[in-house]
Amino acid sequence: MNPWAAVTLTAVLSSTIVGAVGLVLLHLLGRRSARTLAWLAPVTAVVAVVVGVVATAQRMFLSSHDLGVVLVVCAAAGVVAVGIGLLLARRVDQIEKHSRDLAEERARAEEAERTRRELVAWVSHDLRTPLAGMRAMTEALEDGVAPDPDRYHRQMRTEVDRLTAMVDDLFELSRINAGALRLVREQISLADVVGDVVAAAAPLAASRGVHITAQAEVIGVDMVNADERELRRAIANLVSNAIRHTPHDGTVQVAASVVSGTARVTVTDACGGISDADLARVFEAGFRGDQARTPDPDGGAGLGLAIVEGIVTAHGGAVGVQNVSGGCRFEMLIPASS
Repeated sequence: MNPWAAVTLTAVLSSTIVGAVGLVLLHLLGRRSARTLAWLAPVTAVVAVVVGVVATAQRMFLSSHDLGVVLVVCAAAGVVAVGIGLLLARRVDQIEKHSRDLAEERARAEEAERTRRELVAWVSHDLRTPLAGMRAMTEALEDGVAPDPDRYHRQMRTEVDRLTAMVDDLFELSRINAGALRLVREQISLADVVGDVVAAAAPLAASRGVHITAQAEVIGVDMVNADERELRRAIANLVSNAIRHTPHDGTVQVAASVVSGTARVTVTDACGGISDADLARVFEAGFRGDQARTPDPDGGAGLGLAIVEGIVTAHGGAVGVQNVSGGCRFEMLIPASS
């Protein structure tokens, strides 16, 4: 065989074998991540070239000195090439991570936009009904055909108060979403806050025939470093939400404790439980779970739980919900000190 042909065949065969092994590895490992593909591909190419050169050098019957020079050159070039491949792989890994972050950010933006559209639609619906009723009562009063003007005036005042509460909720939620919620922390008694909230909610519970109980358990110091106004609002939202979803003659249980530096408030209702699909959405702005979207005369626009989550998060805590026997339990955890 022609010497040149023999050398060429040796180089091709040796490089092909290495390349085939590399392709198998690429097939098996390349699916894991772009980084694996990025370093394995150049390493395979470098090793194939080095093996081809070494095999060809042996085939050419070089002297020991010349063969040693070839091996040293191949080893040095191979190490440098592999190092460059690894550096490129790290860069690819950063690009891949950046791409994942962008995808996650895009998903969050799309979810926020979906929530915003739903909120606008739901609030528009909840505003339309009371405004239409107030307009009808106003026209009846202007035309002098209202059978009981005093009752109409009282009803209009009630609707105005409800709309005012809805606007207040929207303003509070906008402050939370804009990061403009500024907490004024002070040392307050968790038991006193819970007691005041339960006392204020008693008339609403009585009007609906719902029993409400409160229990405070303090291990150590009862003081919590928090914004009293915002904390009171968060607990009140949980309690009023529980009352509205508890049937007549049901019971709402409120419990508070300060244990190991963590303040814990739980509100348990008798709503009968929440579906798994709704459990993941109860803290979304505007979500109320009822497809009919019938406005609750004592409720808002479904913003209360979203406000709770925002206030608790601002305090460095967490809020969650789970189904229990006969109902569900909301749990709020915040650090007792900061």
